[in-house]
Amino acid sequence: MVVTGASSGIGAATVRAFRTEGWEVLGVARREDRLRALAAETGAEVFAADLTKQDDVDALRDHVAATGGIHALVNNAGGARGLESVEESSLEDWAWMYEINVLGTKRVISALLPLLRQGASETGHADILVVTSIAGLTAYPGGGGYNAAKFAEHALTEVLRLELNGEPIRVVEVAPGMVATEEFSLVRFGGDKERRDAVYEDVPEPLSAEDIAETIVHALTLPRHVDLDLIVVKPVAQAAPYRLHKGALTVRG
Repeated sequence: MVVTGASSGIGAATVRAFRTEGWEVLGVARREDRLRALAAETGAEVFAADLTKQDDVDALRDHVAATGGIHALVNNAGGARGLESVEESSLEDWAWMYEINVLGTKRVISALLPLLRQGASETGHADILVVTSIAGLTAYPGGGGYNAAKFAEHALTEVLRLELNGEPIRVVEVAPGMVATEEFSLVRFGGDKERRDAVYEDVPEPLSAEDIAETIVHALTLPRHVDLDLIVVKPVAQAAPYRLHKGALTVRG
């Protein structure tokens, strides 16, 4: 199995979860130091690559081919920058979000799909799972660039499922809502920890990276004929991206 975006958050939690289940896992991310720490902790194999660079993705493909192939791919790498309006937001931020969320996912799928087909020929099935977001299903003010990128990634995943119809390859999409990880909102707000902390302040039990990892494990360990096409996962306090309850959850009566 290959897991992208493995140096932190959902990606690192997914590597840990599958290693606990006994899977052989290759964690992929840019930050080699974090990957080495994850490898020491879990026994996973790791590979440093920037998925916005085609040469790095080609090197990843060659490494996977040389080390035994692949039967499952978790496309998790992605991120958000900014929460400004469409009018005021940065084109550079939009370009970065599209590059990593959409083109990065496309690059990895294009590179590894032939190897996944080889794996499916050997075992009878293979899996591609894409971690998107509820931002790819529902728009919200300030989400313009991230909405656009995640809507595109959602569309890519649906098209891929149509194109692979008839092959023994499941295509699964997991669309998380609010997940309190150490880096997502910190990156979105340019390293502003106070703004990051305010996002989760007084929210009763936002999701954790481990919650999403558990969902991913569940989806990929179901019988091979069961495809959970789209899994939307939100904390109970979040009815929509723009409707989030703060404070204790109480029964109305």
